[in-house]
Amino acid sequence: MTDLLQRIENTDWQLTTESMHQNGYAIIPNLLSKDECDTLISNYDQAELYRKTVVMARHRFGLGEYKYFNYPLPELLQTIRTYIYPHLSSIANVWFKALNIDISFPSEHSNFLQQCHSNNQQKATALILKYGEGGFNTLHQDLYGDLYFPIQIVLMLSEPEKDFTGGEFVLTQQVPRAQSKAIVLKPKKGDILIFTTHFKPEKGTKGYYRVNMKHGVSEVKTGKRYALGIIFHDAEK
Repeated sequence: MTDLLQRIENTDWQLTTESMHQNGYAIIPNLLSKDECDTLISNYDQAELYRKTVVMARHRFGLGEYKYFNYPLPELLQTIRTYIYPHLSSIANVWFKALNIDISFPSEHSNFLQQCHSNNQQKATALILKYGEGGFNTLHQDLYGDLYFPIQIVLMLSEPEKDFTGGEFVLTQQVPRAQSKAIVLKPKKGDILIFTTHFKPEKGTKGYYRVNMKHGVSEVKTGKRYALGIIFHDAEK
């Protein structure tokens, strides 16, 4: 994992932070290698890695399938979750302070997980998602319990326009007293997309106000689209 840690360390976190504050999302290019992406895809059918499979159509979540990983997480996922979290906790604390929310997130992920477990949230939330032709994911928020971390990430494992077409990542921004704004993103294979789980602060004439955001995936036109989601809080079930 030395190479991966170096890639995380070499990321321009100042630029990433600025993008998160301004847009509620940021893309880090080429954080994962092709081989790392392909290994995660090849492990999709190894049942022992996962605690739960969700067929999206059964729950009207969309069309596709995703699987939640078991603890302990694969080393690559554990490394990303542990070493990216501190960079994001400082962003989260700025957001909550701006919105006068009396919550402060610890700088170490292990300490935040202790808070989750004390709140009866002990299930792993890292998941891998698979979409075929016609697949999509409805707009949603990944909260999983009363205690949640307000930022999460998606790792794109497939190459747009080569492995699949369509399947864009969609964010909607619900501006108070106005129509919602749609944001369409196309991260490439190996890219990590960081985005808000629930909301972001926006500065107005009378200070900061809360802008709610949801995310989803547009319809896959051809091929197969794999992605991996890392949520930093655990789930109740």
